[in-house]
Amino acid sequence: MAPEPERTQKSRERILDAAADAFMLHGFRETTIDDVAQSIGATKGLIYYHFRSKLDILLAVYERGMERAEEKVQPHAQDSASPAERLRAMSVAHLVNIMTFLGYHHVIHQAVREQNSAAVKPRQREALDRLNEQRSQFEALFRAVIEEGIAEGSFRDADPALMARTLLSSINAVDNWFRPRADQSAEEIEELAGQIVDLILHGIR
Repeated sequence: MAPEPERTQKSRERILDAAADAFMLHGFRETTIDDVAQSIGATKGLIYYHFRSKLDILLAVYERGMERAEEKVQPHAQDSASPAERLRAMSVAHLVNIMTFLGYHHVIHQAVREQNSAAVKPRQREALDRLNEQRSQFEALFRAVIEEGIAEGSFRDADPALMARTLLSSINAVDNWFRPRADQSAEEIEELAGQIVDLILHGIR
């Protein structure tokens, strides 16, 4: 039997996965704690053992989504390859992560919309501010590589902040239409992500 901390962490992860899918399918406001509990065959009590409210679940999904995005992209940002090669690798890694964990990506956008809600408590506001800063730092990874590419002549001479935001907006928008097939392999998803990224990057070279 797994140790108690490990079981607790796995239980929390199951809740986050279920909540991410539920929020994507039904929207944050329409999803209930019961919906999340029923989807994993658990009780509301288990959900409340881990989280104080539905918004706290949303914030936890947002946090996990950002952590995973950074884990996938950061190694490529620090690689010794050229700016063009690094930017492509970062973009593909980010898009593969989106396509693999669609629910988490949707939740990030829902959390940004919810931050203007009057129902957000001070502690939740602090968490949102911290996560929004984390999202800004993630964007800065792309901007820094673009700045290097502009300096060496690999990319067109334009505003690097605008280029980074346009690039990320184009990548992020893939979640509006992409839905994986049941038989779609990780290799097929990565190949598709590479094709999409190449089309997007053509505009900044």
